[in-house]
Amino acid sequence: MSGESAPDPELEPGAVADELAAEFPDLRCASIAVDAPQGRRDPGIAERLAVLADRFRGRRAVELRREPVPAAYRVFFRHVGLDPEVRRTPIEEAAIVRLVEGGYRGGTVLDDALLLALLETGVPVTALDAAAVAGAPGLRLTGRGERVGASALPAGRIVLADAQRALGELFGQIAPEALPGRATARLRLVAVGIPGVPAIHVEEALWTCQEALTLA
Repeated sequence: MSGESAPDPELEPGAVADELAAEFPDLRCASIAVDAPQGRRDPGIAERLAVLADRFRGRRAVELRREPVPAAYRVFFRHVGLDPEVRRTPIEEAAIVRLVEGGYRGGTVLDDALLLALLETGVPVTALDAAAVAGAPGLRLTGRGERVGASALPAGRIVLADAQRALGELFGQIAPEALPGRATARLRLVAVGIPGVPAIHVEEALWTCQEALTLA
């Protein structure tokens, strides 16, 4: 063995459909492919989550929506027909969970890595089974009669999609066949950049998640 660390995975941009790019010029999608974690939870990740949980107490959680990145997600949700008071943005949902449960309960290694990336950057990361995805996912609008799993989607809904099919709603449910499972060997980590959120936040979310997974 050479003792050299493995190179970082390549960040791959995903295609954004022309009609979406015209309406939202700053909309982008990026992903990386990484090995699925095989080890146990890293105590250091649990400690980092505990520290971050302390930052989401009372007043901070209530005022979170006024911060630049969370505010950008609220605006974008409304632009694409989602009411953030009904379907909370990912970072606001995490803040509510912290208030209700008093902290973050330990999940799987992947759960912890996804949560860490969200709390540190405000940008949600989606994990897919790489074997179920044809290349780097991108963003497009649904056609008539498209489904995600058992759910029919209305035409014109924004979805994560590969070259063959819709993989899941943007910030919504993922097709069951694309979700990681016990047999998953490789993951495809996906992050979506929206107007008002700098590209560096999207990249940092992916690298944070990838780093946490490599510690397992």
